Amino acid sequence: MEKQKVIFVCTNNSVRSQMAEAILNYFYGDRYEAFSAGSAPSQVNPMTTLVLKEIGIDMSHHYSKGLDLYKDDKFDYVITVCDRAKESCPYFPKGKERLHKSFRDPSLLKGSPEDMIEGFREIRDEIKKWIERRFK
Repeated sequence: MEKQKVIFVCTNNSVRSQMAEAILNYFYGDRYEAFSAGSAPSQVNPMTTLVLKEIGIDMSHHYSKGLDLYKDDKFDYVITVCDRAKESCPYFPKGKERLHKSFRDPSLLKGSPEDMIEGFREIRDEIKKWIERRFK
């Protein structure tokens, strides 16, 4: 059986789309092949790597990618995970289904380092639960 291809799109490809890509590949990689990209790529937030490592996912090889890298690829699902990306996401001519699920941006949180890491954990867990419901 051929794996379905999924791309998660966010503005900076630094937190939410990276988390979604890693979680889908880790837990459901037998059926799905996930990718992620951003409309204005920056770099993977170190807290993203840290909170995924807590659940056994190694993101040391991840880097922030732009949408142009995938513009000619075929995807079964094109999923935006932030409202800005939904508004600016280009048309993927070879994308079968487009979905949107907005998640808060934990990189905008203020507070102590403990508060920040807890915010990243909350978003990680929200994304994981959504993926479990949607792709299980």
